[in-house]
Amino acid sequence: MEKLRILSVFGTRPEAIKMCPLVKELASRPGIESLCCVTAQHRQMLDSVLEVFGVRPDRDLNIMTPRQTLSDITSKCLLGMDEAVDALRPDMILVHGDTSTTFAGALSAFYHRIAVGHVEAGLRTYDKYAPFPEEVNRVLTSAIADMHFCPTAGNRENLIREGRQRDIFVTGNTVIDALKTTVRPDYRFGLEELNRLPYGEKKILLVTCHRRENYGEPMKQILLALRQIAEERQDVELVYPVHLSPAVQEAVDRYLRGAPRVHLIDPLSAGDMHNLMARCYLVLTDSGGLQEEAPALGKPVLVLRRETERPEAVAAGTVRLAGVVQDDIVTMAERLITDRVEYEKMAHAVNPYGDGNACRRIADAIEWRYGLRQDRPADYEA
Repeated sequence: MEKLRILSVFGTRPEAIKMCPLVKELASRPGIESLCCVTAQHRQMLDSVLEVFGVRPDRDLNIMTPRQTLSDITSKCLLGMDEAVDALRPDMILVHGDTSTTFAGALSAFYHRIAVGHVEAGLRTYDKYAPFPEEVNRVLTSAIADMHFCPTAGNRENLIREGRQRDIFVTGNTVIDALKTTVRPDYRFGLEELNRLPYGEKKILLVTCHRRENYGEPMKQILLALRQIAEERQDVELVYPVHLSPAVQEAVDRYLRGAPRVHLIDPLSAGDMHNLMARCYLVLTDSGGLQEEAPALGKPVLVLRRETERPEAVAAGTVRLAGVVQDDIVTMAERLITDRVEYEKMAHAVNPYGDGNACRRIADAIEWRYGLRQDRPADYEA
């Protein structure tokens, strides 16, 4: 009997972290041939994740160019997918989340009349420009998808309110599965500077900031806030893996470089990032994935955005919205640095994003859809 051919498509580092465990889970199923196509929307950062998880793509579209626009990314993905689909002949295409690769991959599948499974489905802010362009990418992908794999029950409710009733599964988030692979107590960092950080003596603050909607004045405010924290508090050190985007690099050089106790480093491998998160004191980020990962490791998160599509984390108390105003960010960070009771309240809140079995639930659901198992898998309950 011919195996079910499932093609996972992704292109950025965060997507790879969340999809590689699923690629491997699907490969472990006797009735499934697990295939992988990367667009390389992010080239260097993507490759480091593939290496950590030992995933070798069946197709690499290698679309990344300097200062690429959203139109560049989407059009190259869409054209490149034609060749990949014709060569690999998948029965289903899996896309993840909300990137331009996600939307282009789903649209290509639709053009080829191939079923689409959407991993990390149902996240919403209901503001099409925040996050930009991710909110519209995921809404459009939901309109195309045949199977929706939601991290939380709240994500499922979003889809139901939009009129989608069938083939919605609550699975937890695959990023929790990834952490089980990468975080180890005896881990040694590839970057020696991280091995030398005073983890027990000072509070290590892990920072990321790269989203397009934060370009300009919001990023300036965020970076000035980080500078103020570093200058005023000798008991903290900031570690900031700086995104490769020229806009981010230029802003960091202008507003943050040269500040005391600030480590500006290159983007980290998945292993280094996860283990640094496990050892840090606090995370300040505009990333989506870190809002899910850090709470699983008992680390409070301040979100450097005006809103979040992950309200479950806010409701659970693991995440707080700090916004993009310098004074607000400094005040909220200072409170968690100085108030141990407030810190512990966040650190010990229950992470709503899963138990590390999301990939198994997704693979089970796919097998159920295609008649490879009898019973519909049970939904994840936080």
